[in-house]
Amino acid sequence: MHPQILKESPGNCPICGMTLEPVALSPASEEDDDSEYKSMKTRLWISGALSLPLLVLTMGRYGFGILQFLIATPVVIWGGLPFFERFIQSIKNKSLNMFTLIGLGVGVSYCFSVFALFFPNVFPETFRDPNTGQIGLYFEASAIIVTLVLLGQVLELKARGQTSAAIKALLNLAPKTARRLKSDGSFEDVKIDEVMIGDRLLVRPGEKIPTDGVVTSGSSSVDESMISGESIPVQKMANTKVIGGTLNGTGSLTISVEKIGKETVLAQIVQMVAEAQRSRAPIQNLADQVSAYFVPFVILASLASGAIWAIWGPEPRL
Repeated sequence: MHPQILKESPGNCPICGMTLEPVALSPASEEDDDSEYKSMKTRLWISGALSLPLLVLTMGRYGFGILQFLIATPVVIWGGLPFFERFIQSIKNKSLNMFTLIGLGVGVSYCFSVFALFFPNVFPETFRDPNTGQIGLYFEASAIIVTLVLLGQVLELKARGQTSAAIKALLNLAPKTARRLKSDGSFEDVKIDEVMIGDRLLVRPGEKIPTDGVVTSGSSSVDESMISGESIPVQKMANTKVIGGTLNGTGSLTISVEKIGKETVLAQIVQMVAEAQRSRAPIQNLADQVSAYFVPFVILASLASGAIWAIWGPEPRL
């Protein structure tokens, strides 16, 4: 999808038709919205189960037309519904894309086959097969195209879901609570959202450091492998900085909070990964420029091919 497209609710990119990515991700503890993946996966399994016998059925001549129609119709109408919606969207937005070709290819082959099956007399005699006397049907082509595109969508959604899960795992590295020093010298457990810059926090042995700060008292070794990749713990003492999400060792530390929320190192890493997921490589921009001419060229080439054969082709021309 195109990162410049922003919406307040989930939807599809009006330019390329792909599903929009969320700007901010919630922690993995919250329920993920994988309804699109489940829907596409269900459509894939059912469409695949119908398309395979349909393909075997059409390996012969043009028989069993009604049976082909009955098998292909749920695949095209129900299985291909998301693609037809994006096809209509591409026409409305005047942004021809991959789904424009898919919608045209599947729609034309299916509608032609329906008319050929139920209204064969509207076609010239030259459309009929000389051996069987029947008009060629393309139900299997429309069903197979839908199934293959569904397969691609399922694989893409699964990969994107795994990337989102990795980002959420990063978010979960930060603890949800902190132990804050009160003015009377006692400590209280507060939610991490309630921590303010300048607060003093106690980090006990084996706990994760709640947020970025500087050590004011105590000494300990801190495992910073989540940031640096270095497995050897780093010794921390007064006036040394600590990073939120890293794991404290055997000693206790009192830290003064310097950064909170989106300003922390961990939050910035998560933001960079999320932006990378939504960004586009330079080659994708080139592909967009090519597709802007490629899609209408394919459509025009198809129309020109039919017109040339109808006007100048050998008899029977049409």
